[in-house]
Amino acid sequence: MSLSNKNVKKTAEFSLLLALAVLMGYLEMLIPFSFGIPGIKLGLANFIIVIVLYLYSAKWAYALSILRVLIIGALFSNYSMVLYSLCGVCFCIPLMFFLKKSERFSAVGVSAGGGVMHNIGQFTAAYIVIPSPALFYYLPFLMIAGLAAGILIGLLVQITLPRIKKGIRKFYF
Repeated sequence: MSLSNKNVKKTAEFSLLLALAVLMGYLEMLIPFSFGIPGIKLGLANFIIVIVLYLYSAKWAYALSILRVLIIGALFSNYSMVLYSLCGVCFCIPLMFFLKKSERFSAVGVSAGGGVMHNIGQFTAAYIVIPSPALFYYLPFLMIAGLAAGILIGLLVQITLPRIKKGIRKFYF
């Protein structure tokens, strides 16, 4: 395969994965799913991000996450959501990369760590915007929600990743 064909293939794969992540983020916004605590959601688009981390690289996962946040923010949300989400991405991707690279954690552990760190990143952004000690009462709820959502997304990744890898081998070879 020539260099040009490889670039076209990579661009097409990245675009497809970005479209899937945006679609999952949009679908999550349509689901009237409230945990009773503002800002807490399942994070369906993170399923794609964790898959990308395992199949490609942290660089791809970072780029995909940032573009997903910007696109969803521009189309369906507001600037404060973009700020909080970008801070979450900046906190969670490095930790997920480190956990994956250590090879001591399964996809569930990697995703759970990412879920907690994403919420810590969002909390940090909120504290910078509104520096109130009262926000610290909210932090345990965010961490528990991030852990639960991360575990659920990680379980989905752990179940589907071998099937995706098998499908990729059949498709490309």
